[in-house]
Amino acid sequence: MRFLETPLAGVLVIELDRLGDERGFFARSYCERELGDRGLHTHYPQCNVSYNERAGTLRGMHWQAAPHGEVKLVRCTAGAIWDAVVDLRPGPTRLGWFGVELSAAARNQLYIPEGFAHGFITLTDGAEVFYQMGAPYVAAAARGLRWDDPAVGIRWPMAPSVISERDRALGGAP
Repeated sequence: MRFLETPLAGVLVIELDRLGDERGFFARSYCERELGDRGLHTHYPQCNVSYNERAGTLRGMHWQAAPHGEVKLVRCTAGAIWDAVVDLRPGPTRLGWFGVELSAAARNQLYIPEGFAHGFITLTDGAEVFYQMGAPYVAAAARGLRWDDPAVGIRWPMAPSVISERDRALGGAP
């Protein structure tokens, strides 16, 4: 696995090292030792799948409040998404954001530490997202901010066409 730095400390794009031959390829998508050697979270007690029927579906921006903060390892297993994170930690990059395309074809992943809001918009119909979660979901700790909060200014690659009522009702950055 290759770990690529982003402008937000702790957020990493992970690319697979593919060992290919006439059959296709083999690649390791998770290695506790490799993540641990980099000081990254390695325990994922919950995994989630998000299936999205239509391109333009927006989910986010979500996080869990302390002490239930979550680390996420996110990948797109069908189709393609544009994934975004917003830094909610105190410091110089607070409310800074980063976005990256994740796709089944690229087989890349995004590592998101605690302290970030997370969301995505689907670029294709039938996009499926697989999340490894560093903490179980706690409904009372669930938080969110509007995907179009002007204080953050995320430049989404397209306008959303499908948004849940819950996500529509989210407020601004904390």
